[in-house]
Amino acid sequence: MRNSLKSKISVCVLTACVVALSSLAAQSQKKAVLFAPDKGKFTIQLDGQTVGHEEFEISPSSGGWAAQGTTDLKVPDSPATRVTGTLTLQPDGAPVSYEWSSQAEKTNGARILFANGVAKITLQMQGARPFEQNLTFNTPLIAVLDNNLYYQYGVLARVYDWSKRGPQNLPVLIPQELTPGSVTVDSTGSVNAKGKSYDGLRVTTSDLEVLLFLDSNHRLMRLEVPAAKVSVARD
Repeated sequence: MRNSLKSKISVCVLTACVVALSSLAAQSQKKAVLFAPDKGKFTIQLDGQTVGHEEFEISPSSGGWAAQGTTDLKVPDSPATRVTGTLTLQPDGAPVSYEWSSQAEKTNGARILFANGVAKITLQMQGARPFEQNLTFNTPLIAVLDNNLYYQYGVLARVYDWSKRGPQNLPVLIPQELTPGSVTVDSTGSVNAKGKSYDGLRVTTSDLEVLLFLDSNHRLMRLEVPAAKVSVARD
């Protein structure tokens, strides 16, 4: 009788272990597929006129991910500008480092290292000595949304928790402006644009609203900033 009871206990313990391990494996797999390789080109329009293009790529890198893009922009009455940004990420989307450079009448750039919710910024302006500044956030999961680098909204769409949906708040850093803040991301359900159906996200800050149009795999296909009359579409 005792042997039979021991056998039943052993089977129960073994079953519990298998279930626990399966659950951990499922969680690990879920984290591993937060991002997916992506590569493409966006056309940028201002008030219906093409003013630039951005080429971008998101790829695995050193156990995490690297997301980089280069935008060539020519807005009327402004000099031609090339902006490049490279973002490295942990598997959960928390930034590890970010580098940007902007070439117009002058060449400027910066390198940012993220650790424990602190962004350590080294800014290099042409003709000036390097400038350092630290910004502190309450969490390591920070959205990096730089000027004229729209692929970063594609990264944000991956970080958004689609299983929960609803409004989700994140601290945000705009590196070229050295500006911290907060952003709210919320699913808008199915949306249409140019005769096609997409999954929609609304990204809002204190003074800006950005609409994201995503395919069934949550890849960024289109972006609109209604107040600025800006639209960005994947070629």
